[in-house]
Amino acid sequence: MDFNASPIGIYIRIVAIISLMLGLNDAARLLGVNLGSVSPITTMGMTGFVYLAIFALARLFAAVGLWIKASWGAVLLVGATSVELALYLMGSSDVDMSAIGFAVRLVLLASIIIIFVLSIRIRRAGAAD
Repeated sequence: MDFNASPIGIYIRIVAIISLMLGLNDAARLLGVNLGSVSPITTMGMTGFVYLAIFALARLFAAVGLWIKASWGAVLLVGATSVELALYLMGSSDVDMSAIGFAVRLVLLASIIIIFVLSIRIRRAGAAD
């Protein structure tokens, strides 16, 4: 993928910032920022805690990958977000998110898919010239 094209580059940086913010929010939940003296493992359960840790790390690494415009960042973000949304939609009690969090993740997934489509179109237009 050619992530170095100027219009796509700005769009990718915006998606990277959104991914970074979601990853940091998940990391704060892992640390129990708003829970007081209650342990996050007690609140979420061990499986939910592990899921959240994996998704937070994947989102943070994906944000770095997108920021440096590496294609693995987009693949990592699509994979992590797709798995998280699939678990949530299947009714897993271990994956908990608000309606706003669900909407942000859907927008993030749609944004990455749009980036893939735009990069393919730009590549085809460059090959046709």
